[in-house]
Amino acid sequence: MENNGTEIIKKGLAYLEDKDYDNAITAFTSAREVFKDNPQYLSVSMSLLGMALYLKDKNNYAEVLDMLNDAQYMAEFAKSSTAKIANEYAKGTVDFGENAKDTALLHFESAKNLSMVAGDELSIMGYVLTRIKQLKNGMDFSLPIKSDPLVSLVKIGRSITAVTDIDVLLKVIAEETKIAIQADRCTVFMLDKDRNELWSKVALGLGSQEIRFPADKGLAGYVVKTGEPLNIPDAYNDPRFNPDIDKETGYKTKTILCMPIKNNNQEIIGAFQVLNKNNGVFTKGDEDLLVAIGGSASIALENAQLFEQQKELYKEQKILFESFIDTLATSIDARDKITAGHSSRVKLYSMLLVDALDCDEKYKEIVEKAAILHDIGKIGIRDSVLQKEGKLTDEEYKHIQEHVKITHDILEKIHTSEDFKQITEIACSHHEKYDGSGYYRHLSGEDIPYGGRILAVADVFDAITSKRHYRDKMPIQNVIDILISGKNKHFDGNLVDTFLKIPVDKIILVFLTENHHIFKDEDREVLSYYNLFDIYNFIINENSTDEQKHIAELFNFYYSGNVK
Repeated sequence: MENNGTEIIKKGLAYLEDKDYDNAITAFTSAREVFKDNPQYLSVSMSLLGMALYLKDKNNYAEVLDMLNDAQYMAEFAKSSTAKIANEYAKGTVDFGENAKDTALLHFESAKNLSMVAGDELSIMGYVLTRIKQLKNGMDFSLPIKSDPLVSLVKIGRSITAVTDIDVLLKVIAEETKIAIQADRCTVFMLDKDRNELWSKVALGLGSQEIRFPADKGLAGYVVKTGEPLNIPDAYNDPRFNPDIDKETGYKTKTILCMPIKNNNQEIIGAFQVLNKNNGVFTKGDEDLLVAIGGSASIALENAQLFEQQKELYKEQKILFESFIDTLATSIDARDKITAGHSSRVKLYSMLLVDALDCDEKYKEIVEKAAILHDIGKIGIRDSVLQKEGKLTDEEYKHIQEHVKITHDILEKIHTSEDFKQITEIACSHHEKYDGSGYYRHLSGEDIPYGGRILAVADVFDAITSKRHYRDKMPIQNVIDILISGKNKHFDGNLVDTFLKIPVDKIILVFLTENHHIFKDEDREVLSYYNLFDIYNFIINENSTDEQKHIAELFNFYYSGNVK
């Protein structure tokens, strides 16, 4: 079985040398399964394997190859007991050899030196290879797998590559560090330079309580200020120890191991504080392990902080962008008093439709922005046409049709991403018709952007259900007749069917944005069980029950806007 695992690792190495990374990953994963029941060198071999995969994700292919060569060597080494190895050496039938040993030790020295200046994942490599050196020198097969700190190191390494939420990352690092060093508690403090404080949302044993204190106070403060690691065997006999937190929490601190966390520029960004070593005091090995964890954790923590900053910047940019869009839409309302509020209602109807279609959030945002901006081109229409209360002449109607082309031209000049290109295309397609008779590009069927087809339904529905000072709302049965008769002619038939199945309580909420009346809770509850198809059938069917007639009347009560 182990021979098979070794062969799989060799194949993985061959794949790696050929830069066939997918097959290499498959091979190494298979090897992990083969060796998972080996109690001797499982943790070392598989930790190296895990680190190899981690480094592969980092594109450090030279280091990957070195690490996997060591993993192969350790897999070979794990095949025999101490006595068998000695016997084979004595017979001269097998030579694990000084070359393999020297190679591993060379990797150790290289990783150790590099970790001191790079402060990156090579710190963990240095610790892993230190363990190899110790195990080979002492032939120590007794360490239980479940308590081997190498397992924790691999878990931390995986989290470093996968987690961007700083609170989650702090928790993982603290928990796995506690396990690896066999301590009672671990806290990861971050330095808040603006407030000159150390803080942590993760203090194992204190729940989610955030700890904050001046950056020059206590042992953690001392470490951050001086950059010196501390290994304190008796906390209360050290004058630098701050007992205030113990007093607040009721916890009794005995031993403390505290190390600075540095970024790539060797600037201190925080500190590890590990408390109360199980069954004794913290050792030099614990110090080395914490340095190894800190080397990689520092990069992850700094990246997580940068990610948080980027998210905040993105939020600010999004708010600014949305304000800009809202301002553009408001400018249309200011010019066209007759249809004021139209763009907002088209947006709301479009959102009801995309929700009913179960569109994803990203596409929903795109359609929303397009709906708000769909009439921006009316800025270029003459006031005498845009604000005319009566019927338009043919020439005037032709002029007002130009607004979709103007919409395209305006939005095309400001798009900065593929998403905004979609917004532009959708916004200028809301007057296209499914049969190709629309404007301005005379697109038809599925050549019309999907969002444009959504806007077409929402735009027409709002236009004929909104009150103007020169006309009243169209009766709802006539509105629905227009939508149904326009299926696969003016509109995408599937979208009409979906729209007419939206519960009418949601439709009424959009109506009420125009007249600002109150929707009674009991009426909303009743109407939530019906859709526009139902209302239509209750109105046109002579055999409707009294209850159905009441539902239709209740809908019209809110639709008419005559609510008291």
